[in-house]
Amino acid sequence: MADRKAIPNATKLRLFAAASGHCQKPECLDALFPSEMGGDKHIAEMAHVIPHGDKGPRHEERPSDNFDVDAFENLILLCPTCHTMVDKDPQAYPRNVLLDWKANHLARLALKQGIKAYGDREQARAAIADILAENRAIWEKFAPEHGSEFEHDPESGAAKAWDQRVRSVILPNHFRALAIIKVNLGLATKDERRAYAEYQEHVRGLSERHICGLPGRAIRFPSSMEDMFA
Repeated sequence: MADRKAIPNATKLRLFAAASGHCQKPECLDALFPSEMGGDKHIAEMAHVIPHGDKGPRHEERPSDNFDVDAFENLILLCPTCHTMVDKDPQAYPRNVLLDWKANHLARLALKQGIKAYGDREQARAAIADILAENRAIWEKFAPEHGSEFEHDPESGAAKAWDQRVRSVILPNHFRALAIIKVNLGLATKDERRAYAEYQEHVRGLSERHICGLPGRAIRFPSSMEDMFA
């Protein structure tokens, strides 16, 4: 058995960024930061394409004796189920298949999430309508009222529930909607482009507050966004 070493943090960060928070198996693409866990805990597993030693799955495909098995190029990020699957049946999941998953992951994920250029405004509207509706429903149920006790007590149960939903549902939805709108700006009117710019600032403010912990309030969600591509 070859000596194991800790995978460098820089490699881990690069791997998580390349996976964009989702399992890299094309038929799965599940979120690795499940909303059920608050959006800030992950279930990801760093799987080796070529294993340590000479008995693990795909060991016979080792390119050379001095091959670095802990390098970014030999790691893929999977959910626990998919990790078990690819290691239990290495003949069905050889090295070239796993590397293809990794190389084309972001394009497949974008397609699944509806992030693509659409042929007309109606299609673009349909791609973001459910996203905006879900965020509005959460906001109406959980968001603080201005001047409320909840707003001034960040340790309250209501405040924590709101913060959890912002991080696990609202912000991921916002990022997805922003990406869809960005690739379809050619369909937008001048006023819709202005609304998009205000929307970006709204999301930036939410991110600073709920992800970075910076003080201050995000600008309000621009009401004109409700009519984007309508």
